[in-house]
Formats: sequence, structure tokens, C-alpha cells
Amino acid sequence: MPISRHLIRLPLLIATLTAHQGLRGQATMGVDEYQPRSTLRVAAHPVSRARFPFVDVHGHQGGLRTAADIDALVVKMDALNMRAMVNLSGGSGERLANLVRLTASHPGRFITFANVDFSGVGEPGWTERTVTRFEADVRTGGAGGLKIFKNLGLDVKDAAGKRVTVDDPRLAALWEKAGELGVPVLIHSGEPEPLFEPMDRFNERWLELKVHPGRARPPARYPRFEEIMSEQRRMFRKHAHTTFIAAHLAWRGNDLAALGAMLDSLPNVMTEVAAVAHELARQPRNARAWMIRYQDRVMLGKDTFNPEEYGAYFRIFETADEYFDWIRPYAGGWKLYGLDLPDDVLRKLYWENAARTYRSLRQ
Repeated sequence: MPISRHLIRLPLLIATLTAHQGLRGQATMGVDEYQPRSTLRVAAHPVSRARFPFVDVHGHQGGLRTAADIDALVVKMDALNMRAMVNLSGGSGERLANLVRLTASHPGRFITFANVDFSGVGEPGWTERTVTRFEADVRTGGAGGLKIFKNLGLDVKDAAGKRVTVDDPRLAALWEKAGELGVPVLIHSGEPEPLFEPMDRFNERWLELKVHPGRARPPARYPRFEEIMSEQRRMFRKHAHTTFIAAHLAWRGNDLAALGAMLDSLPNVMTEVAAVAHELARQPRNARAWMIRYQDRVMLGKDTFNPEEYGAYFRIFETADEYFDWIRPYAGGWKLYGLDLPDDVLRKLYWENAARTYRSLRQ
């Protein structure tokens, strides 16, 4: 090729190399830093106050100490149109009784759940002592239910060092006692399914796992996702006279057909949307139809009390907005779409289903 033709192409080559040099500095930015700002311009209808009064069935308020704490919290609840909160972090014994007494200054606004200490499972008398303590928490302590945290099925070990399964027979008397006392059991079993999967290019939670590696549930340490879910279903089925609330849509927000099948087969099970409403909002047509079909089985919950974040839930359920952001940047990373639920479904989600489940709300 003649030298003159190379000289003609030289400016284009220089321009290309210069552009690549300009991008090279930006290429050092980590993928976890990439937070593009959408240029899409569509109607937006942010919601800061719920259309109807609601119950947050998945709250944690372990730090309440004084009457002033309660008064300040109620002011924030009123601003959101939150009629009642279920405090799942009640503990047991005198701590729980103190919390119940403290919130009594605002009748009907708080339901406090008891918790179980699983240390010592398998030791002689553990089951009997635990059931007796729980019964006292309800009858004299004022507990409105029992909250089981995610350590059961994942990290709890018995006295012999063996993993305690969700359906361990040594816990059966506890579930039966809840049914006898007429109080629900809200149970968190497992974690989102992708956290149990390999952290590879196919994992939709890869970015979350990169930013929060401690959330991974590798098979060398934990049972598989489906194993935990199967244990939970067996436990629900075995204790048909006890009302269970499967927290976080039972981690089946990404598979509503499976969640629906579970609810169809287990009439004693309710569920709630704490920390997983964004799963519904990435499939708005499917989720809207599902929510209408199972309108008697789902309740509103949030998990953490950050007043400015409740609006994301209200917007998902009350509007038909398109392509907006979730409150957690790394939880999947997809955009959200409103379900625009009918008012009668919204009332059940916000209040009526909880009123059927918690006897203190029926008074």
C-alpha cells in the first residue's frame, strides 16, 4: 500500500486513539459506582401518605425506651397514615412486658411480638421451658404473636452442633401452642434465592453480592434454598391449626405461580411484602393479577422504619407510574412499575387482612 494512503488515514487513527485515551480514565470506575440517571421523561406521581390507613405488619422497634420515644414515633406514623405497627422485636420476659406497658399509652397502635432464644435446643427440658416462657409472654406479658428470625434453618445449631431445621420436631410444641393461644407466627426462613447461587455472570444479584459479600449463602456452609423452603412448607402443613405469616412473600416474589400454589395448598398461611415489593413492581401486569387473585392473603410490611421510604411502597401499589427506582440500589437493580391496585384490594392489603389476623385489631 502506498505511503500516501497511510498518511490519509493517520488523522482518523490519532482521533481514535485519543478517544480511547479519554475513556481509559473512566474505565477505572467500578461497576458498583455506575448509577446512570435515566433520561426517560414520563409522568410521576410520588406518594408520601397512604391512601387508606394501614398496618405495618413487619416492623422492628427494639430501641424504644421512654414514653417520649413512643409519642415521637406515633407522630411519624400519623404522617404516613399508619394506624398500627407490629413490633416484631419484643424479646421475652420482662423486656417484652415493659415494651407492652410502654406502648399502652397509645391503645391500638402497637402489637408487640415475642421472640425465642434457640440456644440449647436439644438439651433436656428445652422444649418445655421454651413453650412455658412463650405462653407466659402471651398470657401475662401481652405479646400478640411470635416472630421467628432467619437464623432458624440457617445458623441455629442444637446442643450436638447439628443444624436445626425449620421443621425440627423439637419445635412442634411451640407452633402448636401459638395455635392454641390464637396468635400468629411470623417466620422469616431463608434469603432471596440468588444469594444461594454461584456469584457468577448469570446471577442477577451479582452486584449486591459484590457490594455486600456477607449476604452470600454458599453451599459449603448453608443448605440449599429449596431445602429450607421445603422445610418451611412441611412445618406449615403439619400445624394446620396455627396461623403462619411467611415473611417477605416467602422469598417467592420472583415466582408468583409457586407462591400462589403454596397459598392454595395451605389455608393457614398469610404473607407480606416487607423488603420485596420491588419483586412485584418489575412484573406489574402479572403481579397486579396475582394480587387481585390473592387479595385476602397479603399484608403490608416494610421491615425498617424509615418514614421517607414508605412512599416507594405506596407508589407501587397505588399508582400506574413507570420506570422508577427502588429504595435499595443493589437489590436487583431493575426499574419499577406501579400496580395501580383497585381500592378494595388496597384496603385489604393495608388494613383488612391484618385486622382478620391480629385479634387486638378486631377489638
